Amino acid sequence: MALSDPIADMLTRIRNALGGKSKSVTCLNSRVCRGIAEVLRDEGYIDGYDVIDDGRQGQIRVRLKYGPRGETVLRSLRRESKPGRRVYRGVDDLPRPLQGLGIAIVSTPKGVMSDRKCRTERVGGEILCTIE
Repeated sequence: MALSDPIADMLTRIRNALGGKSKSVTCLNSRVCRGIAEVLRDEGYIDGYDVIDDGRQGQIRVRLKYGPRGETVLRSLRRESKPGRRVYRGVDDLPRPLQGLGIAIVSTPKGVMSDRKCRTERVGGEILCTIE
């Protein structure tokens, strides 16, 4: 089956794994999905990720992170830009989820980065998802 939105698939897999209290989840490998996993790791929302070569496209194993009492670190993962409705913003119009406590993941000409890094680099782009 062809997958029309690999980013939404990755976010849904992570959301479902968090609901089931899994330690890790595997997602399809792509440059954008690796960028999202890297931003989540750099911002402290996941423990890390590994790229697994399976002879085809490959997979990404995302190691999920939980709090000291087993609560999820990721509260909400929401896809903003969809295949039917792309959302582009300039650097001055980037959203601040939870007044700066959450992050927005943005695809820019310089790569996939968080909204904080976009503001320091002074670059805008397509808002992929917001995380609270």
